[in-house]
Amino acid sequence: MILERRAIFQPRQHRSRFGWKIKPCDARGVTDVRRDPATLPGRPCSVAAALELVGDRWALLAVREISFGNGRFNQIARNTGAPRDRLAARLKDLAEAGIVEKDDGYRLTEAGRDLFPVIWSLLAWGDRWAVTEPPVRVEHRHDHEFRPATVCETCGERPAPGDLTRSMLSPGWTMTGPETQ
Repeated sequence: MILERRAIFQPRQHRSRFGWKIKPCDARGVTDVRRDPATLPGRPCSVAAALELVGDRWALLAVREISFGNGRFNQIARNTGAPRDRLAARLKDLAEAGIVEKDDGYRLTEAGRDLFPVIWSLLAWGDRWAVTEPPVRVEHRHDHEFRPATVCETCGERPAPGDLTRSMLSPGWTMTGPETQ
């Protein structure tokens, strides 16, 4: 499947690692790789679309390192353990997707900074379920251990799974799967 977006300018077309024909959408060459949910395989879902952009191990670890202030390629390679060729490809993909910018080094864009809650939540989940003991302690500026939590921005409550309801917005789908004719 090929996704094609309109561009403000007429730059050269190229293919992302996902095989989509994509065009830069602004003068900096940042690519709009957002997808129509209906074009995703399986259930239309923003999680699936997000994982196509940042679901690769090296992509998220690169974002982690850049968020820690390690923006040089050699720092990112050393601290992630990523093969240099794969890391270079992932950083290129992240730059094309507008998640990182490169000048003297790499830095996060607004989209990249919006991944902070994802990184911190994965860190907390990993501390609890993936390692025998946490290798890093993250402290909040108030001198206590930082513990990320998902809260409703509107009311400030921390929802339990049963507190949430979902509404399927994609035509042809119900919450249990595709509509049957």
